[in-house]
Amino acid sequence: MLDRYVIGDVSRISPEAPVPVLAAKHEENRPGGAANVAANISAMGGDATLLAVVGDDSPSVALDSCLQRYNVNTSFLKDAHGGTTQKTRLVVGSQQIARVDRDVRLPAQAQSRLLDEFSRAVKHYDLVVFSDYAKGTLDRLPEFLAVAAEQGIPTLVDPKRVTPDFYRGAYLLKPNNNEFIGLFGSYSSDEELIAKATAAINTLQLQHLVITRGAKGMVIVSAGGQTHFIPTRARDVFDVSGAGDTVLAALATELSAKRSISEAVHRANVAAGIAVSHPGTYVVSESEIDAALDDCGQERMKVLTANQLKVALVNPRLNGKRIVFTNGCFDILHPGHVRLLKAAKALGDVLVLGLNSDDSVRKLKGPERPINSFAHRAEVLAGLASVDYVVEFDAPTPLETIKYVMPDILVKGGDYPVADIVGYSEVTARGGQVLALDFHTGYSTTKIVEAINRTQKP
Repeated sequence: MLDRYVIGDVSRISPEAPVPVLAAKHEENRPGGAANVAANISAMGGDATLLAVVGDDSPSVALDSCLQRYNVNTSFLKDAHGGTTQKTRLVVGSQQIARVDRDVRLPAQAQSRLLDEFSRAVKHYDLVVFSDYAKGTLDRLPEFLAVAAEQGIPTLVDPKRVTPDFYRGAYLLKPNNNEFIGLFGSYSSDEELIAKATAAINTLQLQHLVITRGAKGMVIVSAGGQTHFIPTRARDVFDVSGAGDTVLAALATELSAKRSISEAVHRANVAAGIAVSHPGTYVVSESEIDAALDDCGQERMKVLTANQLKVALVNPRLNGKRIVFTNGCFDILHPGHVRLLKAAKALGDVLVLGLNSDDSVRKLKGPERPINSFAHRAEVLAGLASVDYVVEFDAPTPLETIKYVMPDILVKGGDYPVADIVGYSEVTARGGQVLALDFHTGYSTTKIVEAINRTQKP
């Protein structure tokens, strides 16, 4: 699915009917449905491929473009006679005022093509996720499950139907509370819930049932009788859209990494808490989960690899946040550095700091530098409130980093023409700004090193 968001203001009622008039300010496209699951898997560190039938239309192109931002591989089968499912949400501030759905049912021929492609490709993967929205794409799910079982590949299913036999043989079934009741009947106690889940596992030959119950947390029931109740993590709930997708993605990512089912569900529970604290469908990153699990993880969350940073910047960019970039060695942090970074952050919403690697510093400053290793410099910089992300670069200049960060504002400290700043052409070509901020005299890493050396002389 393609999720579209039309965001604006309402200041009057239509003269044509008693409905509000939305004055649209901007629009966003986000991956929805199974595409949201795939985007979350990629952001959580997995290598995801989305196999789906889409229309031969512009929404499918927009969906593919959304997924490229998250490094999701796409295997789209184009159906010239159908279309791409879309959900358009009209939003004022943080409030959704209406939704327009364009649902597309797959013809039998397209379902056959999908099953054929799945049968050919499945052997190349460690795990398969079926995100079933009961819109026709997975009307032949039992056949898909049988193909995966023949290859010995675990399958995770998010069920939307009320026919239990439809999911026979899945490795893991992840219903929410209402879906569980629709499949297996209501219950009046936790003991009855466990009894019904255990019977379902035995009858349907499942390995695990993971039931999400909103504020009541999650329940794992596994073959052999193991049961775990996991309480929800306290968070301000902003929007529950896509929370089930986030849980499914986290389970898939963790199980494919060979983690235990209890550890996978624990991390999935944390991921869901992060997702519901943001408006709309939100893609949760691996670093966010790690930081939430570690109360002291703020600095580690800020220091990212290039691939992690690309994912981390997607949501700020989609939400209209201004991204600022600066770079340097920052070998011994001094007030001039702190003031520069504080001024840079004030220009936008997210400050990304490109930090020279140790080898890069040696090439620029000589064999005696850096005084502090990259890990130490990055930890200190990540501790500053003005710095949102730190990313290492090994080249003499940060040009390649600037190209993938795509900052709205590029900043350097110093008194020289902005046209000479590395990245000037790339940033201005996209309509961005390049600024040279005042250099604070009297502060220098070199002078600090010289002063230390003088104190050490006999």
